[in-house]
Amino acid sequence: MRNPTGIQRLSDAKLPMPVWEFVCMVACMIALNALAIDIMLPALGEIGDHFNLEKENHQQFVLYAYIIGFGAPQLVFGPISDRFGRKALLNLCLVGYAIAGFACMAAPTFGLLLLARFTQGVFASGVRVIGVSVVRDLMSGRAMAKVMSLVMTVFMIVPIIAPAMGQGIMKFADWHWTFGVTALGAMALMAWTHFRLPETLPYDQRQELSLGKVKNSFWTVLSTRVTCGYMVASGVIFGSLFSFIAASEQIFDDVFDRGEHFALWFAIIAGTLALSNFTNSRIVERLGMRRVSHTVLVLFILLSALTVIVMAYVGPVFYIFLPLFSLVFGCFGMMGANFSALAMEAQGKIAGTASAVYGFFTTTVAAGFGYLVSSQFNGSVVPMMFGFVGLGMLSLAIITYTEKGKLFGIGEGKDGSA
Repeated sequence: MRNPTGIQRLSDAKLPMPVWEFVCMVACMIALNALAIDIMLPALGEIGDHFNLEKENHQQFVLYAYIIGFGAPQLVFGPISDRFGRKALLNLCLVGYAIAGFACMAAPTFGLLLLARFTQGVFASGVRVIGVSVVRDLMSGRAMAKVMSLVMTVFMIVPIIAPAMGQGIMKFADWHWTFGVTALGAMALMAWTHFRLPETLPYDQRQELSLGKVKNSFWTVLSTRVTCGYMVASGVIFGSLFSFIAASEQIFDDVFDRGEHFALWFAIIAGTLALSNFTNSRIVERLGMRRVSHTVLVLFILLSALTVIVMAYVGPVFYIFLPLFSLVFGCFGMMGANFSALAMEAQGKIAGTASAVYGFFTTTVAAGFGYLVSSQFNGSVVPMMFGFVGLGMLSLAIITYTEKGKLFGIGEGKDGSA
């Protein structure tokens, strides 16, 4: 699967279907998570009114209940998929996700809605683990980074259109159907994967499901310096992304008084992320994951600091904030896929477990930092952007420690895989 240079290219991988279909299918697996988050963002205000929530920021719990459910169960789904394979577990998780989506529609109280959202997050975590594991089953290194960048490029179609879908749904139905659409999406994906996706984990590569073996697998992940370092750094930096998603409706409505076109502004910002992911897919095989992601992380910090300064001294001028913040947000596209591929590089034999630990840790840490930042919302974007700067600097410090001070590709392995 590797060419004579020692660097695996996408052309070396043996895929069970055309590249475009494989990319779209994995993107849809991961996009179920974005769909469950983004389609209901325009409905947060109505959900708060419907359940008579007393505090303004409490509607954010609809997001965080899902994220909390999405985190820890990955630690269970990973070892199970390494033992029994990917496809049967994928079907189970898609069914559970769909049922939970319909339960969100029927929830009579806010507490039950949060419980249904938590449950939907649990099953979405299994779909996400399997999506990344399938890619790692078939490829590694720069080839994986390239495919994950393409996956994220297609994936970003969902956050671009999902808020508009949510607003469109509420023109013809009520907010309950923003959750119903997530269930229908899972059912459609299950039909597609059933007929087109074969099992990607051969029987002779499956791991024993015993407490000792699972503990050893977890320890292998956590004791691998690069895996653990990039896992922690990803969790920290993606707290910034979660904080914006949670507070986005309030930012556009309360700060800039442009909530009526929320879907358009969200699509513009998400579009820069899609463009960034596509750009990464074009350059990462040539430049390497470290050189690209480290450079962009530094750029993220500088752009975030610039946004703080401009918003503090110029004030909330929307047409200054939008392009500046779009550039900041676009940086995630050249960090996410590369950090993930670097973390997964050494974990081919236990891809399911490694994907689970990576997904659990990054989601849980990101949710914690995201809530810490978004809960400081006070009618200004300055506290959030301060949070972006702080999280960016912390992530850079973690990566510097992980790489023993050698950033930007300096000191890469002899095989050049990173």
